[in-house]
Amino acid sequence: MEIERKFLIKKEQLPKDLANCSFHKIEQGYLCTDPVVRIRRQDDEYYLTYKSKGLLSREEYNLPLTQESYEHLKPKADGIVISKTRYLIPEKDGLTIELDVFHEDYDGLLLAEVEFESEEQANTYIPPEWFGEDVTYSSAYHNSTLSKGRN
Repeated sequence: MEIERKFLIKKEQLPKDLANCSFHKIEQGYLCTDPVVRIRRQDDEYYLTYKSKGLLSREEYNLPLTQESYEHLKPKADGIVISKTRYLIPEKDGLTIELDVFHEDYDGLLLAEVEFESEEQANTYIPPEWFGEDVTYSSAYHNSTLSKGRN
C-alpha cells in the first residue's frame, strides 16, 4: 500500500542545500493509465509497476525488469516518457521528502511527495514552510496524467 501526500513547490522556495542531497535519475512511461501500468528506469535499475486507483492511498506492486525488457517496452508507452531527477531530503519523524524536478516536457515543474505508514500519519502531517499547494487529492499531478501531455 502506498500512502503519500503531494505538494507543488515554487522554484524560489527550493532548499538551498539541495546539491548535498542524494538523488535518482528517473525515466518512466505508461503502458496503461487505467489501471496504471508503468515502466521505470531509476538510475541503473528497471521496474514494471501496477498501481490501483486512489489519491491518498492505493495499492502498488513493483516487479523487476531487465534493461532489455525496459527498452523493448519503452516505445510502447502511451503519451510522453517522463524524465525527472528525484532528490531525497531527510524530514522530521524519520520521513523522507522526495522532491521531483521534472525535465523536458515538464521542465520547471517541481513536486514533493512524502510517503507514510498510515493514513492517520498522512492526515496529521504538517509540511515544511517551503512546500506550496497540497495537490494530494488532484489526479492532475499524478505522473500517469502528466504522461498524457499538457493541454
